[in-house]
Amino acid sequence: MKINRYVDISTLDKEAKKDYIDRHSAFVHCESSAKKGEKFKVKVKVGDEYAHPDDFDHYIAYVQLWNSESMLATAHFTAGAMGNAPGQVEVDFYIVPTKNLKLTAMAYCTKHGLWQSDEVSVEVSE
Repeated sequence: MKINRYVDISTLDKEAKKDYIDRHSAFVHCESSAKKGEKFKVKVKVGDEYAHPDDFDHYIAYVQLWNSESMLATAHFTAGAMGNAPGQVEVDFYIVPTKNLKLTAMAYCTKHGLWQSDEVSVEVSE
């Protein structure tokens, strides 16, 4: 399966290409440091500037949170979960880290496939 990645949309000329890339891309939002053994919030948002459709045949089916090659969590969605209106899927994951993290998110669009975020490093201290 092909994995798509975000491209800096400010470097693109065509608005349609910016829309396509941005609305499918997953973004990881969290603090850059965490305490070992304490609950840590990680927000994954699909799309930044552009909304993604929520139609019966075109929607975000799932969002996953990964630490390197280990999947930490998954949130599944069905068509209409966002009210059948374009929007940005957001999921708050709460994890308890024991060592430094290299977080990525994956989002799966039923029409345009799998999209992977950039990696976010989190330093975990005692």
